[in-house]
Amino acid sequence: MRLVQVIIPAGKRETILGELEERDIDYVVTDETGSQGYTGVVYFPIPTQAVEDVLSALRDAGLEQNAYTVVVDAETVVSKRFEELQERYEEEKSDDRIAREEIVATAEDLAPRLVPFLVMTVVSAVVATAGLLLDSPAVVVGSMVIAPLIGPAMATSVGTVVDDREMFLRGVKLQTIGFLAAVAAAAGFAYLARVAHLVPPLSPDELLAIGQIRERLNPDFLSLAVALGAGVAGAFSLSSGVSSALVGVMIAVALVPPTAVIGIGLAWGLPGTVVGSTVLVLVNFLSINLAALAVLWYQGYRPERWFRLSEARSATLKRIGVLLAAICVLSLFLGGVTYTSYQHGQFEETTRDTVQQTFDSGEYADLTLVDLHVTYARTPSPFDPPNRVTLTVGRPSTDTYPQLAATLKERIRDATGETVRVQIRFVETQSA
Repeated sequence: MRLVQVIIPAGKRETILGELEERDIDYVVTDETGSQGYTGVVYFPIPTQAVEDVLSALRDAGLEQNAYTVVVDAETVVSKRFEELQERYEEEKSDDRIAREEIVATAEDLAPRLVPFLVMTVVSAVVATAGLLLDSPAVVVGSMVIAPLIGPAMATSVGTVVDDREMFLRGVKLQTIGFLAAVAAAAGFAYLARVAHLVPPLSPDELLAIGQIRERLNPDFLSLAVALGAGVAGAFSLSSGVSSALVGVMIAVALVPPTAVIGIGLAWGLPGTVVGSTVLVLVNFLSINLAALAVLWYQGYRPERWFRLSEARSATLKRIGVLLAAICVLSLFLGGVTYTSYQHGQFEETTRDTVQQTFDSGEYADLTLVDLHVTYARTPSPFDPPNRVTLTVGRPSTDTYPQLAATLKERIRDATGETVRVQIRFVETQSA
């Protein structure tokens, strides 16, 4: 529920109060002597769903656009008439979205000023980079909590649907500057950590084997689902007036760690890593904006003036089209990664089955498969074929099997169609 306070222009007192009485809204009026051209201040509690409808009716009744209108959250209203009013609006409007004026004000508050936004973004990127290099999930999560990324995305979407060009441009500017600043901060910190030996000397293969980094190297269609979900959740949290803090963390999940991986890739001179992570970040940015824009338009947010409706509709459809086109183009990369990951999984499964079948019969029946690891031609490229299969095999004694590697290489080639090197490590085992 909301408590609304508006100042009444001279000559409009009876009309405005009559509009409230017609809607069975309780109100209190006080005289206004401090503002020239205004004669009173009216206070009235209304359900959240009624704010936009009532303010629109009051403007039709003569409430001026530049008149002070204050809408605050009301914890409790004790009134039988208010309960009846609330029940009536709940029947008429099933959604719980806040008013257009409230969502615009909330979006403006969520999009911070440039300097605080840059400071928090840079700090978040540096912390995320440290967490990735340390392979620490807790530190990476901490970087997401402080990332101020929900505001710019929501400001862009709200500015589009209500035809507020200034808010839209501000959101786009903050997102662009924030991305570039985060990449620069992550790259600078990662390079410092490398040359100052803040982390042990790492070869590219060792770096990309770090769990937290490896997870962000090869984005697939599941990444798209995460970003779309974050955008939908952000828009619904904004339009319902609930806290957006946790949703902001979800949006940061899709943006902060892969941005830090871009910086790490630049610091170590790994173009494949930079390309893959950049595609992931761009897809996430675009998907979050697309989902939020679609949700807000679906919920019925429109410009205040009816003659700007067609312009807002046109701008919204064009921006949705641009976002969809860009996502579709980038999704070709995601689709390639998804398909190749499926092929890699099939190869590894077939290879494991082939090795196990070899051990289950014949002269190798006393061997046990301990571990199987597949190495690809150019790690971490998701599109390269398998290059080497490394097996860890348990054997009951020091007996040697000189033809085992050649036998497995031939059988793997027959089963998968891939010619790979086979390397075997024997581990002696005893049973009692």
